[in-house]
Amino acid sequence: MIQSMTGYGKSVANYNGKKIHVEIKSLNSKALDLTTRVAPLYREREIEVRNYIATELERGKIDFVLWIEKDESTGATPINTALVADYYKQIKELSIALNLDMSGIQSASDWMKVLLRMPEALSRTEVEELTDEEWAVVFDAVKEAVANLVDFRKQEGLALAKKFQEKIDNISALLASIEPFEKERTEKIRQRIISNLSQLVGVDYDTNRLEQEMIYYIEKLDISEEKQRLTNHIKYFAETMENGHGQGKKLGFIAQEMGREINTTGSKSNQAEMQNIVVKMKDELEQIKEQVLNVL
Repeated sequence: MIQSMTGYGKSVANYNGKKIHVEIKSLNSKALDLTTRVAPLYREREIEVRNYIATELERGKIDFVLWIEKDESTGATPINTALVADYYKQIKELSIALNLDMSGIQSASDWMKVLLRMPEALSRTEVEELTDEEWAVVFDAVKEAVANLVDFRKQEGLALAKKFQEKIDNISALLASIEPFEKERTEKIRQRIISNLSQLVGVDYDTNRLEQEMIYYIEKLDISEEKQRLTNHIKYFAETMENGHGQGKKLGFIAQEMGREINTTGSKSNQAEMQNIVVKMKDELEQIKEQVLNVL
């Protein structure tokens, strides 16, 4: 069954006090247009993530985000104690050497306000390294988010398939409704030609040649081939929907061929009732063309 290109998936994993969030969404696009935003710790494995997404999702405008939410207990920025102590010592020595008045800075809170504003007094000196164990947890979360998006696409695909089936059934019914008018039309054309010729007083004409010309004229207006080809295209459209995902472009091409046959039928229809039916078929097909752009 077909899939939609529109989808959304997310997952959450936990590892050593870190909550790892993965979100991925997809919109329709003619090709794969992948944008990734990955937490710095995992950027060394970003290519692996991109390759996996490209393999699983194939096509669409895809936005992928991977970020880390740390526990509050591990989120505080550490104070560089040794550096702050050195700043304090240097300030005291400088005040003595320059004979500065330090009476305005006496309490501990006053000193802390000054010292914590010094460069690099607050800093993260530890460097995190990505372990294979942590990456296995993260990549499982990536897989889960992608799988959720695929499930979303399948649900949307079922809705699209139902809509498409409704539209092609409508076109088939409209095509069948043309037949009575088609039979009436050929007889009306014949009668109109004969009636017009009977009004030509004193003019002789070859009845055999007239029959040949009428047959030729009526054959030019015949839509049997167009009807047969349109019926085949409708059948092929339905079969393609059942062939699985990745059929979006193919369905678009089939819809174009259906449009050609409907347009040719309209150009050959010189009867108001038939032309009205053709307009209705065009309206149904246009709705198919609009939605087929969303099919993977």
